[in-house]
Amino acid sequence: MKSLFLSPFCRALSSMAVLAFSGWTGIAHAQLLAPTQPVDAIIAVVEDDVILRSELDRAVSNILAQYADRRSELPPENVLQRQVLERLILVRLQVQRAGESGVRIADPEIEAALQNIAQNNRITVDQMRAQLEADGIPFMEFARSLRDEMIVQRLRQSVVQSRVQVSETEVDILLASNSLKTGQVRAANILVGLPDGASAEQIETARSKIEGVRDLIEKGEIEFSAAAIRYSDAPNALEGGDLGWRSYDEVPAMFASMLQGMQPGDVSPAVRGPSGFHMLKLLEVRNDDAQRVTEFSARHIMVKIDDVTSTEDAHSKIELLKARLDNGEAFDEVARSSSEDAMTRNQGGDLGWFAPYAFGQSIGDALLALSDGQISAPVLTDAGWHLVQRVAMREQDITDKVKRDQARETLGRRKSEEEYDRFLRQLREESYVESRLN
Repeated sequence: MKSLFLSPFCRALSSMAVLAFSGWTGIAHAQLLAPTQPVDAIIAVVEDDVILRSELDRAVSNILAQYADRRSELPPENVLQRQVLERLILVRLQVQRAGESGVRIADPEIEAALQNIAQNNRITVDQMRAQLEADGIPFMEFARSLRDEMIVQRLRQSVVQSRVQVSETEVDILLASNSLKTGQVRAANILVGLPDGASAEQIETARSKIEGVRDLIEKGEIEFSAAAIRYSDAPNALEGGDLGWRSYDEVPAMFASMLQGMQPGDVSPAVRGPSGFHMLKLLEVRNDDAQRVTEFSARHIMVKIDDVTSTEDAHSKIELLKARLDNGEAFDEVARSSSEDAMTRNQGGDLGWFAPYAFGQSIGDALLALSDGQISAPVLTDAGWHLVQRVAMREQDITDKVKRDQARETLGRRKSEEEYDRFLRQLREESYVESRLN
């Protein structure tokens, strides 16, 4: 079964829509559909739906256009057609399941997404439509592909949200294991797939195949990316197996330790997983430095502006309070007696430690202009007029907090990837699919 890292997988499924304008004209040709053939035929039955020969031919044409200058990297035509058809089948199954689950994408959402794609390419939607039509790509087909991509993403969110939870205990265990590594990693994968309940002969055949591919790579007879295109059963095979940049620990657990022990350029041994035998190449790494932020400790006194108190009246009141401070009264005592901020008045106006602009631009600017102990001139915000006293400033190392947040996010994403991978394999195995590809 074709499954591994789902984010790149979903990117692969979206090749007709989301990527269509990332390189504009050249990739636009490569993303969508070639002219329709006069005679059509059913190439696959997917539950109560069908995939037509023309759909497969157009999708294959997209791939051929992408690799126009590198045709030698592609697998034989029959293998390429099988890979592309499997993609189309998986997309169709997910869209069907989404419909059964009540997942809908409203027309205004599609229109907004089209507008966003056009804006990202600094053109209007009308200009985008004209460019697509000039390239032989029906605009409605493009919009339908985009809708399918959005439906698949919405289905994925629904599946993982209902099945994935991360406890604080799990976060503690991950942090205690010291296996959480900061930074990002870009890797590529090759998968030689195995069916569930594979026989000993099937397992040995798959093992021999991936070891043979690894031998070719090690001898320099083929690049890893070309080997992925030609031999991999993974959904991202036609992207050269590239998994994209992701946090170091966002890869499935079975690969995390492998990648941490590798250097860029290294190719891992073959590893057996639920879907078959996997092989990884570490392409690049990016390390993060310690996370530090500037924080202020401050107090404030506020006079509110509301329906009863105008801006001018509030300003007059705050000026009187400023005069009391200038005459030597303690800031915290004036805050307790006269501040109209109920949240901080009883604490003498104490705001605690916070980032410079946590309370808005004007207060942040005032704090930056003060020294410790100084009191600002009256500062206007949407809430009212303020007097701000800067108590202290510090450089705070928030690496531990960042690591904990990262651990929680890592566990959530890892569980999400694995859970959706399981969902997809089950969906594929339980669904009626009849391939008529010769």
